[in-house]
Amino acid sequence: MKNTFYYLLAILTFIASSCGSSPKDKVIVSGKTKTTSNPGNKKIKSIISYAKTFNGTKYKYGGTTKKGMDCSGLMYTSFKKENVILPRTSKTMATQGKPISLKKVSVGDLLFFKTNRRKNVISHVGLVVEVKGTIKFIHASTSRGVIISSLDEKYWNKAFALARRVL
Repeated sequence: MKNTFYYLLAILTFIASSCGSSPKDKVIVSGKTKTTSNPGNKKIKSIISYAKTFNGTKYKYGGTTKKGMDCSGLMYTSFKKENVILPRTSKTMATQGKPISLKKVSVGDLLFFKTNRRKNVISHVGLVVEVKGTIKFIHASTSRGVIISSLDEKYWNKAFALARRVL
């Protein structure tokens, strides 16, 4: 019995150490926090790389494919590829992860916008792809489809509402 306990303990220790898990590395999946291995590099790079494959895809409300994509569909599809499940709407997506200041934004963070001033609610989302002097993000624009824009652009700067980190 004692040997079985030590055998199981050794196996569990090996499994935990081989996956590289750290209590500091967390991923929000459908509102729940779970531990993952260093999401700051491979997972984020993969999500961004996949999102960029949709560059030029036309806008389609509710779309999640190369035939047509909306802003939250782009985020949902890109994160889902790495088994990170986000809500399907930008308004609900804006409740996931932790809020961060614009000064602390990094690649892989989500930017949320209020593009309909009359309703004053989150209505658009983009994924940060570059932070070098200016913040660049990929999103699905209703007029131009999936594109990379800069937060320095007057329209996006004025519509900016908040930033959140889910990885």
